[in-house]
Amino acid sequence: MMATFDEWLDAYDIVYRTLPAASNLACPNCGHRTLRVVFTAQSGAGHGYASFWCDTCLEGIYLSRTPVPVGADVRSTDDPIVERNRDIPDYRLAT
Repeated sequence: MMATFDEWLDAYDIVYRTLPAASNLACPNCGHRTLRVVFTAQSGAGHGYASFWCDTCLEGIYLSRTPVPVGADVRSTDDPIVERNRDIPDYRLAT
């Protein structure tokens, strides 16, 4: 059974608080410790979009207007889509 959006949001909150350090948190869906988060934002903006997923089960969530922590992996909205989405798989969104 797929983890709920709220379970993913709880995991995101824990991972977010450890940034820019890597987190060893288990995926709320499959239990593997392969969670990743990438932010996309306008240059200089303190907020943006977050793609948060598991590299093992390819499930996760997408958040908008979320604060971007200092030192996090941030891609510019000015970059071409193919460049800013590199290494972000086509993962299934939790609902």
